[in-house]
Amino acid sequence: MNESNMENEKTPLYVAFSTQKGGVGKTTFTVLAASYLYYLKGYDVAVVDCDYPQHSIAGMRKRDAEQVGADEDYKRMAYEQFTRLEKKAYPVLCSSPEKAIATADEYIAAGHVPDIVFFDLPGTVNSEGVINSLAGMDYIFTPISADKVVLESSLSFAMAIQKLLVKNEACRLAGLYLFWNMVDGREKTNLYAAYDKTIKELELPLMKTFIPDTKRYKKELVADKKAVFRSTLFPASRPLVRGSNLEELITEIAYYIKLQ
Repeated sequence: MNESNMENEKTPLYVAFSTQKGGVGKTTFTVLAASYLYYLKGYDVAVVDCDYPQHSIAGMRKRDAEQVGADEDYKRMAYEQFTRLEKKAYPVLCSSPEKAIATADEYIAAGHVPDIVFFDLPGTVNSEGVINSLAGMDYIFTPISADKVVLESSLSFAMAIQKLLVKNEACRLAGLYLFWNMVDGREKTNLYAAYDKTIKELELPLMKTFIPDTKRYKKELVADKKAVFRSTLFPASRPLVRGSNLEELITEIAYYIKLQ
């Protein structure tokens, strides 16, 4: 079998970081996971930005490109990366939440067959279009925080998705997984143990990896610092990855989605 036929037989995984509340990191994790797997691990990745109308990830790509164009060190980093990988930056496709699946399907039909398509989706489950897009995912990962209002909303979202989509054999969605984000301190406290117990009782899958509350998750490329964390053009820098649990999170995600 020739290589082009093998390429055509590859079925891309559709993966979303999604939740009902804003500000818990779904856009950040979409970018971090896409950049890590594409630039460091060699997987072919595409991102569908459904954050309509502001398109946060597309905006980030534009800022990243402008920063690289204006800074000689970043320009050199980009050139060295391009030469080493022999491929350009992964595509960021703008879409609306309702047309997310169609946007990805059209991209693939045009001859681009990535290993993974990441979707940055809103979690408004009261919209039929968003429900259909969520139903078209293979896996959903939901960041949660210990804020009572955010947690209640996130668990409500997860239970609805679990009932409507995961347990519905007619849907593509194979699983939804929760993970703790913005955890205070290096260790989880008794408060988290109580929340973990509740999540277990609700029969919702909770990942082992948790993300500590650290400012590095909020930083993009800046002119006075060459260490990169959140970027659409570079993977997170090794020194900043230490202690962030990013590597552990993506390794666990790769395990759940059965990434070859």
